[in-house]
Amino acid sequence: MENEHGTIRRPWVLAVSGASGTPYPAAVLRALLAAGEAVDLVVSRAARLTILDETGISFRDAHWRADLAAWIGAGQDLSDVRYWSAGDFAAGPSSGSYPAKGMLVVPATTGAVAGIALGLSKDLLQRAAAVTLKERRPLVVCLRETPLDGVTLRHLVELDAAGAVVLPASPGFYAGGSTAQELVDFVAGRVLDAIGVPHRLYRRWAGELGADRAARGA
Repeated sequence: MENEHGTIRRPWVLAVSGASGTPYPAAVLRALLAAGEAVDLVVSRAARLTILDETGISFRDAHWRADLAAWIGAGQDLSDVRYWSAGDFAAGPSSGSYPAKGMLVVPATTGAVAGIALGLSKDLLQRAAAVTLKERRPLVVCLRETPLDGVTLRHLVELDAAGAVVLPASPGFYAGGSTAQELVDFVAGRVLDAIGVPHRLYRRWAGELGADRAARGA
């Protein structure tokens, strides 16, 4: 588990569930790599279908590196990304002794929220999330679903009580985003804010109304 510098590799586990919104995990992954962070990637079976539907890219275990490059951008350095199959219960993140920094579920389906809240561990995504909670490591759950029913709301409250950060994929418009990618980057930036990873994905609020329009010359 040592990296090329002889130190212990401590990755963030990035789990992608089957919710719509594949640009969100792509933006989060790019920003983590830009910040020099190691990443362990878990893509659920349902997420593969969503990736195919939204991007036209088939995400395959045997060709994950090439498929990931096609998804997030061919120019990305993927040398510090490790991929684990969602059905691999012997994977590193399934154990508390694996030195992960924490976990991000982006985006999270209501099914993933329920499974994590109830401790079902039916796949690696849910098992790794359970491990993250029991080890008191940061867990960010980025829900991408609307509207929400009472059952899901109760599950979210349970996750909050367990120490997770519940972070809906809800872009803020005060940062001046005018394109879909800028709104995606805002959510990705808030995910990174929650775990203390520096980034420059969006313009931060500076306490001045209209500051972004002035900066843009509007």
